[in-house]
Amino acid sequence: MGASLSLVPVLDYFARREFLAAGLRPNAATLPYPDGGAGATCTVHYWAPPGEPKLPPLLLVHGFGPRATWQWRCQVGPLSRHFHLVVPDLLGFGGSTYPSETAPPPSEATQASTLAALLDSLPGMEGKRVAAAGTSYGGFVTYWLAREAGAGRVGPVVIASSDLLKTAADDRGFLKRAGEGWGGVDEILLPAEPAAMRKLIELASYRPPPRVMMPDFMLRDFIQKLFTDNRERLVHLLKGITVGTDRFQVTPISQDVLIIWGDHDQLFPLEKGFAVQRSLNGSARMEVIKKTGHAPQLEDPARFNKAMLDFLLSAHKPEPSVNGSS
Repeated sequence: MGASLSLVPVLDYFARREFLAAGLRPNAATLPYPDGGAGATCTVHYWAPPGEPKLPPLLLVHGFGPRATWQWRCQVGPLSRHFHLVVPDLLGFGGSTYPSETAPPPSEATQASTLAALLDSLPGMEGKRVAAAGTSYGGFVTYWLAREAGAGRVGPVVIASSDLLKTAADDRGFLKRAGEGWGGVDEILLPAEPAAMRKLIELASYRPPPRVMMPDFMLRDFIQKLFTDNRERLVHLLKGITVGTDRFQVTPISQDVLIIWGDHDQLFPLEKGFAVQRSLNGSARMEVIKKTGHAPQLEDPARFNKAMLDFLLSAHKPEPSVNGSS
């Protein structure tokens, strides 16, 4: 009996319920795929309130892993009281697809370009200034979108748990923290066995569940539904990441920036957060959330949400006029 139990649909149900309670509804848009050649298209699944924005727009960009509903479920309620939320599944995640059999995997630049096209396709959103927040891999995409679109299109930016300066040396440090016996970072980030899934949870969390709460049969179920069923696609997506290469150069951006980091993040250690802050000329505000790991938005949503709201509400400015005058 126990081995047939699956928590994944239950967790998915409760995550979706949070989105629905916040007034968001699921939808999908078919858009040109930037890297696919003439006629290539992609489908972006997203959540947003129906109709044109009555509040300032805010884009929430998830990280590498489960779909957006799982990663932002603790934020959409409080944030929806102040912002018109747009919460997409990035290409290759959740319900968003791209022509993976015939086109290269999306880079952060491709993901950002697709998000810009999505925003322009939504009612009342074409050319409208939007705040943006991204966590982990989503922070890579958010930074690229903010830099390429400029402050006239993307307003204040939140980058959470996102090492924009990641290098091969950081991967070696990650494996050292994981302990002996791992062949590569992918073995943990894309777990195929309960031991790898347990290690990923331990590294990502400040206070992971005790082992008795993570029996092998339960971890195998998570692996099957979150990784095994999508492994080929996830491996393809990993190949598209350009952070740490000369294709992803970090330079200061003109937007107001808030960096949020968990003080016990073992995927991207806290010192990398301060390095990202320095790379942005030290002008970004840094918020360290104590007793959290790689997902402070889930481990301490109250403090995470307060930091986001304090920053976004204070940084929000009227949209620039068309001719750029104040």
